[in-house]
Amino acid sequence: IPPLVELAKSGTIGAQEAATRALGNLAANNADNKVWIAAAGAIPPLVELAKHGTDSAKTRAVWTLGTLAKNADNAVSIAAAGAIPPLVDVLKSISDYEQEGVVLGVVLAIHHLSLNADNKVLIASAGAIPPLVQLAWDGWEDAQEVLESLAENADNRLSIAAAEALLAKNGTTM
Repeated sequence: IPPLVELAKSGTIGAQEAATRALGNLAANNADNKVWIAAAGAIPPLVELAKHGTDSAKTRAVWTLGTLAKNADNAVSIAAAGAIPPLVDVLKSISDYEQEGVVLGVVLAIHHLSLNADNKVLIASAGAIPPLVQLAWDGWEDAQEVLESLAENADNRLSIAAAEALLAKNGTTM
């Protein structure tokens, strides 16, 4: 795992993408690997790739962060590393749903992060509610699940209601 983290941190673009994919695959459905990957220092380079990587690297980083966030301690570390704003930026930047893998990856990452009470506030503060409401209105059940999680916070419930009202007023798009 440490060599993969090093490649994700400072490898070539292709090596970063391959290392990120490998880390995500190792983390998938393996609780121990999620812990080991985070302990090896993978979260900061993954956040950097989510912020500044190529489109492919961003997609892989988003998926891997979402997979790692299934672990509650990792979800706290991911938020502390500053991942929420770039994840929300990816969500806001999706102009069409042809990028279904990206949409699903970022929504699932935000969902796993939203299971932490402090992260609910950070996610809403980063501006995730309007695009999530739009996705939910467009039939994305995963976005609806994220909104349900975020709605456990009273302020977020108000923001969700406001976004839904704006959406209803404007037809079906924000």
